[in-house]
Amino acid sequence: MRRSLVLAVSAALVAGTALGFAPATQAADTAGSLRFVDIAGEGGTVLKANFVTPAGADAATRHPLIVLPTSWAMPQVEYLAQAKKLADSGYVVVSYNSRGFWQSGGEIETAGPKDIADASKVIDWALANTPSDPDHVGMAGVSYGAGISLLAAANDPRIKAVAALSGWADLIESIYSGRTQHLQAAALLGGAGYLTGRPGPELQQILGDFLSSDLTKEEDMIAWGRKRSAVEQLDRINANGAAIMLGNAWGDTIFPPNQYADFYEKLTGPKRLEFRPGDHATAEATGLLGLPNDTWTSAHRWFDHYLKDVDNGIDRERPVQLKPRSDAGYEGYPDWKSLDANRRKFDLGGTQRIWANVDSGANGGVVMLSNLLDQFFQAPPVASVPLLPRAFAGVWQSERYDTPQRVRGTVKVHTTVSSTKESGTLVAYLYDVGPLGLGKLVSNAPYTFHDRTPGQPFGVDLDLFSTAYDVPAGHRLALVVDTVDPLYIEHNPTGAQLTFSSPAGDPSYVSVPLRAE
Repeated sequence: MRRSLVLAVSAALVAGTALGFAPATQAADTAGSLRFVDIAGEGGTVLKANFVTPAGADAATRHPLIVLPTSWAMPQVEYLAQAKKLADSGYVVVSYNSRGFWQSGGEIETAGPKDIADASKVIDWALANTPSDPDHVGMAGVSYGAGISLLAAANDPRIKAVAALSGWADLIESIYSGRTQHLQAAALLGGAGYLTGRPGPELQQILGDFLSSDLTKEEDMIAWGRKRSAVEQLDRINANGAAIMLGNAWGDTIFPPNQYADFYEKLTGPKRLEFRPGDHATAEATGLLGLPNDTWTSAHRWFDHYLKDVDNGIDRERPVQLKPRSDAGYEGYPDWKSLDANRRKFDLGGTQRIWANVDSGANGGVVMLSNLLDQFFQAPPVASVPLLPRAFAGVWQSERYDTPQRVRGTVKVHTTVSSTKESGTLVAYLYDVGPLGLGKLVSNAPYTFHDRTPGQPFGVDLDLFSTAYDVPAGHRLALVVDTVDPLYIEHNPTGAQLTFSSPAGDPSYVSVPLRAE
């Protein structure tokens, strides 16, 4: 595990550095419009930054401003290719290295109050030192930059439009969903932070408590995460009225899509939600290299309409845009909840008992890798469902479907569990099972419980990570439940057994949202 995490961190950093530096020469050659500067952030902390202005810009003409905070562990040149494209279409663009990373001063605050204050300081600097229009200010970013942009929109009413790509709105639901630590995601972020920056003492403490499963600090960790979650500042975001575009990947193993969809539904201003195949930040990656990219194209259109008043029709399109994990094109929906309009259930009948602490062979893959393969080759993690050891995995299957089943949205699992121990973890997987029994992973999610009375049944309702997946005719769906997955920290005492049942008065089931044909 330690070796795989080191490799994952190294690969992410190598890829990130390549994405950041590749377009630098190209951007630097554009009519001398690129400048590298130091900006005084909150408390005077130096933020390393760069800005690009439209060709021929002068102090007499004001241009809309876009501010781009860098992603976690990325250098300040991350956005140069996109900055050039935006400047060519009439924007002043300022990108800065988030505090605590690379050459910027300070310590990593993880989107804390100082990070949000930094964003406003950068806007102040841009309005004072570039031909920026104070009435037309936008923010955008990938991952960490997305999270900071959303939080800044809650605290700075000058921000009129945001494009938050592969980010989070709820940090707890992102890396602690189902009361389960997302091990590989947290280790990747923590490792990259130590390699490229200076984690502050608060982050070091939280990360240590998180990875060591110190439940005495659980409330502290949750409070820390809530302070850094845009959903907790929803009233302020809605009051400020910024136009919010959210983009993410179905297989994001760091910030899963559910939390973005829930946040989107609660926004009251202009809004747009886009989901595509891929893993964390892979949907935007080619755009950082200056290549054609759907996500960045949408972001540019979003800013053109809400910062430049361009009538490009984006405000009249269906605001929820989904690209399935197949060769199919985009599908538009009026809202996220409309995906729940057509659901089909299959029963989780009978009683099944499994031993904990043993990986059955069903798992969610490897952070940043498995869903990248699915994005480009439609090759998700697989398992031979008939060969899964029933001593360590519960297995239930639907009937074989005569027609394609187009799964769209959030699959819900309801079951009754009892354990021989007071604590435990289970992981649910939904597979698309072909005629030979080979299952392709559709979705998964973990669930952890504590302080339960051994032998006493209790109900479990679990939302799997949202997805858009087409199950071919002749296939069936299978729900597999086991207790160990390398993606997550498990809390199963040695020798524990879990029993899954379906009481007559409260039957167990899987509810699958299907596209209405």
